[in-house]
Amino acid sequence: MNYFEAVGELNKNITKPIYLISGEETFLASKLEKKIIAKLLPEGEQDGLNVMNGDVEIEALIQLIDTVPFFGEKNMIVIRNTNLFKERKKNADHENSSSKAEDKIIELFADMPPYSVLLLLTPEKADKRRKLYKTIAKYGAVVEVLPIKAWEVKDWLQEKLREMDRQFARDAYEYFLELTSVMNHISLGFLDQELDKVALASDKKMISKQELVKLLASIPEVSIFAMLDAISDKKVKKALQLLSEQVIAGEHPLKIITMLSRHARQLWQAKLLAKQGQPSKIIAGKLGLLPIIAERLVNKSKNFNEGILKNALLQLADADYKLKSGQSNCILLENIIIELCA
Repeated sequence: MNYFEAVGELNKNITKPIYLISGEETFLASKLEKKIIAKLLPEGEQDGLNVMNGDVEIEALIQLIDTVPFFGEKNMIVIRNTNLFKERKKNADHENSSSKAEDKIIELFADMPPYSVLLLLTPEKADKRRKLYKTIAKYGAVVEVLPIKAWEVKDWLQEKLREMDRQFARDAYEYFLELTSVMNHISLGFLDQELDKVALASDKKMISKQELVKLLASIPEVSIFAMLDAISDKKVKKALQLLSEQVIAGEHPLKIITMLSRHARQLWQAKLLAKQGQPSKIIAGKLGLLPIIAERLVNKSKNFNEGILKNALLQLADADYKLKSGQSNCILLENIIIELCA
């Protein structure tokens, strides 16, 4: 299951004796860890919490699991950066010893004492072929916290707004979703901090688009997003001004090319799919976007013909090569933007 499914189960009071949280989105992993602890260890019962990091001997872990809690109903063991899922060394004696130890823990996982809960966290991708993984999946819960996709931001945002006790105005909501849809990598930890700043800046329950744009102005993608928006609206002067501001601010031209290429490709794909009569929901699925963003993309694509978008992509690929090899500068990028806005 993913993070949102795990949170949904906790909200329904569905809990497991073992949790394995694996994946590189450490922000979500840490958030889920806190939610599980809060659900299973009510305030005032934190004496039952044992937190460790890294290497833990199997025998020591078995002893902790078997220990009856002195206070409260639950004994919770949290192991961050667990080594239980690391690749084994190819040594016959070591492999045999590891196998015996793993068999012990598998036996215990299959029959966990009712007073103990084990929470394992690893940033590595867990090997689904191992018996240990399969045992946890059978008797507990395996949660993958992978880098979030653009179409998943909506679920995270709704949860965050509930925590903040705030709401976005409709245009602010659409702006935030469209902004994150142009990001190559969505850092939830960073976005979480930025939204906390939004909440601190105003006591208003409803946050307007104007307030949101102003408070998120420091995010590099905001300026690039504004430039892409200006290109979509054929506002060449504004687009070139925003490009110049980004370069002066130290934004690398290659990053701008990457995001502009992605935008041009999405416009082209949306245009082709719409031409085939595909609805926004299908286009959204094919492009990995939310339907509302796909619909806006289709509307923007009407400002361009296929030839211009195809040519822009070829020119951007050429500009990428020339910039990497030191054969060109930002003037080439300016010319591409002028042609797109023509």
